[in-house]
Amino acid sequence: MEPQFKRGFLEMCVLATLAHGDSYGYQIIKDMPQALEMTESTLYPILRRLKTQGSLSEYAQEHGGRTRKYYTITEQGRQQLAEFAQEEQAIQEILAYVLKGAAK
Repeated sequence: MEPQFKRGFLEMCVLATLAHGDSYGYQIIKDMPQALEMTESTLYPILRRLKTQGSLSEYAQEHGGRTRKYYTITEQGRQQLAEFAQEEQAIQEILAYVLKGAAK
């Protein structure tokens, strides 16, 4: 999939993943749609950016004798996700337009 196309959806996919429950980096990557081909080098800057924006928070928890960072979506992150979801009609229209052009 084209990298530029993916960028627009990555943050929302991370927030959508966390909307299902708190998680940590490796698990977030596993839970993402495979078509996005999410990697650690892509995920962690997104997590930092979303944390700085107030869209998620983090906490540490011991797991198997090691400290693991967990991320949780905030109310602001839920609002962002809801606003993105309201754009579904526009996204569908753009996709239909592209598909129509590709069919020619």
